[in-house]
Amino acid sequence: MNPSANGWIKKLLLEIAEVSYADIETSTFYSKLKKTGFIYGSNVGVILDFAKTFDYTEEERCKINLLVSYSFIHQKLACTEVLSESLIAYYKAISNQKRSFFEELFGDKSSDSLLEKMIHKRINIDDNVITKNFNYFLINALLFVDILGYQRYLKNKKNIRNYVIDLESALETIVFTAIDVKSNKTKYDYNLIRLFEDSVRHKNSRLPTCEDAIGFISEPLEKLYLIDLVCMASWSDKVIDEEEREFLNRLQSDLELNNNDIASAVDDINSFYNIHKDHVAFLSSKNLAQSFYNNSSKIVSKLIKRNSKRLIRELSESKEAMALLAKSTQRNLTDEEQKKIQTQLLDIFKSIPSLAIFMLPGGMLLVPLFVKFIPKLLPSAFDDNRIEED
Repeated sequence: MNPSANGWIKKLLLEIAEVSYADIETSTFYSKLKKTGFIYGSNVGVILDFAKTFDYTEEERCKINLLVSYSFIHQKLACTEVLSESLIAYYKAISNQKRSFFEELFGDKSSDSLLEKMIHKRINIDDNVITKNFNYFLINALLFVDILGYQRYLKNKKNIRNYVIDLESALETIVFTAIDVKSNKTKYDYNLIRLFEDSVRHKNSRLPTCEDAIGFISEPLEKLYLIDLVCMASWSDKVIDEEEREFLNRLQSDLELNNNDIASAVDDINSFYNIHKDHVAFLSSKNLAQSFYNNSSKIVSKLIKRNSKRLIRELSESKEAMALLAKSTQRNLTDEEQKKIQTQLLDIFKSIPSLAIFMLPGGMLLVPLFVKFIPKLLPSAFDDNRIEED
């Protein structure tokens, strides 16, 4: 199952068709979802055991986690409507009917295909591959708001768009208040502010007061999610100071939570960041150039692995490209040779739809990385100096 290719929703739903959520408490599911990083906006894993063996990108893991969460809510609330059709109706209901960012997609006749496009647009803050590589924050951090909105939608379809807007605004107010109470703000805090500002779908000119925002949060899942977001906001120095503790105590009282809810949320964020600190983008101190290179490497490596058989076949039919690739493993190519191999590779990219990314404006920047990864696919005789890695 490839969440970056057409038909992934139908395939995933077939694979989870036999999964029963009847004996799984909503709080238990939420806890499992949190361990994947979905709640924190950093999808380091997927919630389904069978999918863990696959090498997915963060965007693909996010798609899986989002759809499985929708499936859980859909089954828990015993919705009789087909999931994909129900979700399309939900997304239409919460979008701006005058100018929806889904509007150009609504002509798609296939519900699964339309939903795939909707989800892709929803999870990405910036859909330009080059911009994304320079951007620390690739994935929308407030996607659980969509799940909460869908839960409300299945219970009561009235005023659902206003609910989602008000929920986003309430969360934004409370998280920014939690950051504001800090005496000393760090790079983490400013990165987190940027992440939330970029993730908010509906930009309100006037946010509610903190008191009104807290008053809006009433459902159990809303409360759990809010506490986790506040713990994210309080995490930067790994110590909850007096102001932060006072704010958490106020939330605990206003939301009628117990000490275990707060303590568990604090432990969870500490554990998650300590384990996955090297894989969470906004904890990274890399400069933009290094971030671009690292993210680009992941993209190119993924494309090569998924198209390896066809790439080898296409390359074997191009003697000039093979010769230049062989030279590239021994020495740096000259400017003339680099232009030749770029021309050869672009001809190959045209024949493989998944590699269309290289044809986009700026895609040429990724070609040197492509050349770097290609020799690893070819027979060992292709590179006499290659040392096999364990």
